[in-house]
Amino acid sequence: MRHAAEIPDIGFAAPVGLPPGLEVMTLADLRGRAADRMGADFMRPLRPRFHHLVALHRGRLRNTVDFTGYDLEPGTWLWSRPGQVHQWGDLSGAAGTLIIFEQGFLDPATSAHLDDPYGAVVRVPAEADQQALRAATIALEQEFRTPGRLPLETHLTILRHLLSVVVLNLAQLGTSPGGPAPQATQTFLRFRDAVETRFASTRRLEDYARTLGYSTRTLSRASMDAGGVGAKEYIDRRVLLEAKRLLAHGDQPAAKVAIRLGFSSATNFSKFFHQRTGTTPLAFRQAVRGTAI
Repeated sequence: MRHAAEIPDIGFAAPVGLPPGLEVMTLADLRGRAADRMGADFMRPLRPRFHHLVALHRGRLRNTVDFTGYDLEPGTWLWSRPGQVHQWGDLSGAAGTLIIFEQGFLDPATSAHLDDPYGAVVRVPAEADQQALRAATIALEQEFRTPGRLPLETHLTILRHLLSVVVLNLAQLGTSPGGPAPQATQTFLRFRDAVETRFASTRRLEDYARTLGYSTRTLSRASMDAGGVGAKEYIDRRVLLEAKRLLAHGDQPAAKVAIRLGFSSATNFSKFFHQRTGTTPLAFRQAVRGTAI
């Protein structure tokens, strides 16, 4: 039985009669659904196993993704990926579109652009890109809302193509208006992939340098150029993020979280966590769930 305060792990469940793996709705639709079905639970942190694309058209909206708050303004997009902890802000003054989809809904060529777990959460299109995205989003929503107009397979094919237009355009955008996503070097990409695979086994930069065949200085320079932080800090941030996810999402004691992340003891894990957050693992869990210590 799930603990009442645990962050729910949400799978995709399309309403009856709608295409499996995709749903498109306005934020007004979402407000109504939240009031009817979820109530106060809607405002709690959730950990969906599908993508969220939020396009804000009017008003302001603050959403939290992986424990970082983002203030959205009209024209901006928010992209929350499967496995990230997502918390909605107050929707009352916001107008926009929400697209949720499973990665398997798209064709493999487009899905390849979704694999970056470090992709920017907020995308700020230039004016020309905004127009293209808006047109594609309107077409996607219209097609989604008219099932039965065409044979099912044709309908699904059109939806996949229209969603691909949106995703491929967003994948090329960074967080600066009109700016492209930062171009990482092959060195950094290899380092990033190694960290994603091994962060729970080792936090030593020397281990990654030896495995990849680079000097620690080369890795640090590549990490600084691509992500703005040195390689050791990059490793530690990835470990910290996983620690936050495990503490928020499950009920394992800090000692077991420490073991899962490769710490020699719960004490060392608590020191690591406190140095980087200013709080203890237990206090963080209580705060993110909104329960008293």
